Amino acid sequence: MRKPKQPYLAKRPLAKPRREPAAPPANPRLIAFNKPFNVLTQFTDGQDRATLKDYIEAAGVYPAGRLDRDSEGLLLLTNDGRLQARITDPKHKLAKTYWAQVEGTPSEEQLENLRKGPVLNDGPTRPADVSVIAEPDLWPRDPPVRFRQSIPTSWLEITIREGRNRQVRRMTAAVGLPTLRLVRVSIGDWTLDDLQPGQWRELAPRTPG
Repeated sequence: MRKPKQPYLAKRPLAKPRREPAAPPANPRLIAFNKPFNVLTQFTDGQDRATLKDYIEAAGVYPAGRLDRDSEGLLLLTNDGRLQARITDPKHKLAKTYWAQVEGTPSEEQLENLRKGPVLNDGPTRPADVSVIAEPDLWPRDPPVRFRQSIPTSWLEITIREGRNRQVRRMTAAVGLPTLRLVRVSIGDWTLDDLQPGQWRELAPRTPG
């Protein structure tokens, strides 16, 4: 006599062990660095290009976010994983402000398109704060920006609250204003202040507001 089939019971997936957040370091550090043009936002490189190691002698810190090789300005570094995540996680919408030198004279329509958030190939961007500013008193870039004499340039102050790859450059290009030079001047409440290219200073570690 055949035994009756037992009803099929689906196996529940094993619950993943809860990952406890890493404990903060005993001596948390936060560093502000003015990254020069043509410097990689990493400490090693196999192609003999300039990296953070050429400027920063501080063991155990790592970048909180990135700044493109061809961009300049404020970069934060820390040895605290929780602080690094708080600075870089897009859900916190931490404001980042840039000064962008663009090719051409922006129209009000172009500025409004930037403020609304242009659509890029990876989707629409969040609204941004955008204004035309006078040429800022910055250090000379090495090498200098190449200009076309027949085309004027303008400076914009752009504040975004997300961090896609090359986002500001892609935003300005999308509205017909190619970026020639890009300098990040603040991240949250942290600012570049008087740091010169290649210089860094210690900051008091704190959770950004």
